[in-house]
Amino acid sequence: MNPYYLAIDIGASSGRHILAHLEEGKMVLEEIHRFPNGMTDCGGEKVWNVDELFAQIKEGMKKCAQLGKIPVSVGVDTWGVDFVLLDEKGQRIGNAVAYRDGRTKDMDEEVYQIISEDALYERTGIQKAIFNTIYQLMALKKNKPEMLTQAKTLLLMPDYFHYLLSGKAATEYTNATTTQLVSPETKDWDYELIKKLGYPEHIFQKIVLPGTQLGELTPEIQAEVGYNCKVVAPATHDTGSAVIAVPTDSDNTLYISSGTWSLMGTELFQANCSPESKANNLTNEGGYDYRFRYLKNIMGLWMIQSVKKEIGGSLGFGEICEQASRCSIASIVDCNHDRFLAPANMTKEVQAACEESGQQVPQGIAEVASVIYNSLAKCYAKTIRELEGITGQKYDRIHIVGGGANADYLNRLTANATKVTVYAGPTEATAVGNLAAQMMTAGELKDLKDARACVFRSFPIKEYKPE
Repeated sequence: MNPYYLAIDIGASSGRHILAHLEEGKMVLEEIHRFPNGMTDCGGEKVWNVDELFAQIKEGMKKCAQLGKIPVSVGVDTWGVDFVLLDEKGQRIGNAVAYRDGRTKDMDEEVYQIISEDALYERTGIQKAIFNTIYQLMALKKNKPEMLTQAKTLLLMPDYFHYLLSGKAATEYTNATTTQLVSPETKDWDYELIKKLGYPEHIFQKIVLPGTQLGELTPEIQAEVGYNCKVVAPATHDTGSAVIAVPTDSDNTLYISSGTWSLMGTELFQANCSPESKANNLTNEGGYDYRFRYLKNIMGLWMIQSVKKEIGGSLGFGEICEQASRCSIASIVDCNHDRFLAPANMTKEVQAACEESGQQVPQGIAEVASVIYNSLAKCYAKTIRELEGITGQKYDRIHIVGGGANADYLNRLTANATKVTVYAGPTEATAVGNLAAQMMTAGELKDLKDARACVFRSFPIKEYKPE
């Protein structure tokens, strides 16, 4: 039997362990553990329960031993920007605060008193989002400076889990870039910027590339899960991993990593930090092999996830999508408006936005979902024109990867709105990209081109032509 590799993919609403091996040139996946995730309220903050998440990480790893399928390596990917602080004993300081917490309110203005918004973009190439690490750290500096004084180490979420598994503290490149504190020129921490902002320089760990072997499981973890294996940092930002899994043989590719967020963009070999790029709110996040994920963050299926909880009852996402496809409501909202980031009630927020703009107010899950799906497709169409205008490229296809690739109605709307052919799949793109990075490290896949060819062979890809 060929070697097994284990991807632990943790999203904002759930996590899963995907075990994989290569068989006749194809990647074979097996989900062995799934667990819930979500923000909780603690001490007046929205936080991640990282202790429970790590308990679930170990629980899934134990199942590998129970199945007799011991991986040669394991890697964790999560969302970006969020972090934990550790003291000199390696103990966590305070909560693992979530990006939707309100602590960053007005922190952009505090940052801009030190460096202007234009200069910050020119320096980092990262799209402004009020929850970026740069603003979270300013919130600590202003409101809880004792935490920064006490801190010895800052680790982003996947780096923290790798630290707990291996004892090695390091920061993986693709996720590091989401902090808005990394230089696209040096591909390293911008220590001059960090010092200027008054953040302690010593807490930032060495940046390592995706595919770096961090070490092996600590003796304590080996005893608990029942085996030893290598700990390999994949592209630890979930979109970074998902983009690895885009099944294309072209460097001129447009993709949408579709999940809680929709990340729509292309790959560049050099960051675009121009005023025009900033004006279009495009970002230059790090990718595999020092490529740049030149993309726009779009609110994504977070809106559908929210209304499902509020008024969806027992309906599954597929049923909601199918019901929405039968609606004729023409109302559209701006998916990227801050009002949809963390509203008290998403359904009421969508309805209010429609009412305020003089459009038909959707009623019920089908109409509300239809408004959201159509609004997302319109946003995708606007973004492709922005990208074409800036890059000078003409895109004739969009690859949709991730869970949103299952949204048949949205895929059809996207093809029609953008006027280009849409290819949907693989749906497990983040885990697949995580696994591909581990396989490249092991030498089972030669390089990124080989990895993407393997993805194309391994998973069904559905085509949607514009009508």
